Amino acid sequence: MRAVVYDRYGPPDVLRVEDVPVPSPGARQILIRVVATSVNLSDWEGLRGSPAYARIGGLRTPARRTLGSDITGVVEAVGPGVTRFRPGDEVYGDNLGLKGGFAEYAVAPESVLAPKPAGLSFAEASTIPQAGAIALQGVAGAGPGRRVLINGAGGGSGTFAIQLAKGQGAHVTGVDNGSKLDFMRSLGVDEAIDYRADDFTRLGPYDLILDLVAHRSVFAYRRALAPGGRYRCVGGPVPTVLRVLTLGWVVGRLSHRRIGVLGVRPGPAHFGPIADRCIAGEIGIRIDRTFALDEVPQALAHVGEGRALGKVVVTATAG
Repeated sequence: MRAVVYDRYGPPDVLRVEDVPVPSPGARQILIRVVATSVNLSDWEGLRGSPAYARIGGLRTPARRTLGSDITGVVEAVGPGVTRFRPGDEVYGDNLGLKGGFAEYAVAPESVLAPKPAGLSFAEASTIPQAGAIALQGVAGAGPGRRVLINGAGGGSGTFAIQLAKGQGAHVTGVDNGSKLDFMRSLGVDEAIDYRADDFTRLGPYDLILDLVAHRSVFAYRRALAPGGRYRCVGGPVPTVLRVLTLGWVVGRLSHRRIGVLGVRPGPAHFGPIADRCIAGEIGIRIDRTFALDEVPQALAHVGEGRALGKVVVTATAG
């Protein structure tokens, strides 16, 4: 089978397409004929080996030779102990532990997969598992009259988060680079901020901040929150994340605010509700571009360099 592989951390040009053996599913694992895999910021981090937590399991060289976790496809074979799926079933899920989605076949644990909804295409379904789970948990607590800010709102998770928060009646501010302002407005934000022109931590205050690209100080985040407000980040440079985890708890407690890292719970129970809302027409899926398997370097660069408007999808086979 064809797979996009890499043996060292670096820029997109360290990736290459190779013919490799089709993997075999182990106990409670499933072999999937991959149709589509969406690109997440975690893929870009895994390629670059930065932030440092992207090297967990592979300090000097990548632990997995093929990236891509948000997989959709058709069950090809099942390993011992699999009870929920059989060959021919259409599935989707976030295979963050094993990755391997940028290939024609991938192995995933049964537990991370769900039946692909008939109302979604393979490409559409691939956009949901990781980004949808982050968005759903990240804006929990948004509601009428609440002021919500989403930093990095023009990307995959932000696209879902904007619509979820607006659907709950919140006043939503989206922050991203200037090329994404109109896109964020099309999703319904009440205010769109170019982070290069304005410092959102000096605006507000906000009742809820979901920070998808954390890089500011804990004191700046405290300043941006209203009393009783909540700040949660998803990733960012290790020093920033560590300060949020440690100093953030203290500063938040002393100032009657909550500042911390969002511990995202993965799995079908946490991305299924987003798929249901997409099928119902409550949330729109925004796919910016679709790339072929041999264009994975360009796809990763498009996301990692902040150019994607919503989600980017890589197609391995027709579906």
